[in-house]
Amino acid sequence: MSTLMRVCSTDELDEEEVVRFDHENRTYAIYHGPDGQFYASAGLCTHADAHLAEGIVDEFEIECPLHFGTFDYRTGEATVAPACVNLKTYPVTIQEGAVYIDVTG
Repeated sequence: MSTLMRVCSTDELDEEEVVRFDHENRTYAIYHGPDGQFYASAGLCTHADAHLAEGIVDEFEIECPLHFGTFDYRTGEATVAPACVNLKTYPVTIQEGAVYIDVTG
């Protein structure tokens, strides 16, 4: 069973931006890709637990603000060291102009 959580309205997140979303002791990162699609991943870097929403988005990658490792936020793949463990990603749904993520993954 999926658990959809409303994160924000689609117009609150510009393309190539990331926002932090916290729910039940977990942190998520929500991205608005340059393709116009929305994506969601775990919100903490797998290398040092830094909040990815404080990082830099470039195309489809998020750079950790602490040690500059990067991830492809569409797939969660760690792409630049020191990040070597992939991020968990979550399904995103757009309903009536709002971004929802399935926090059950």
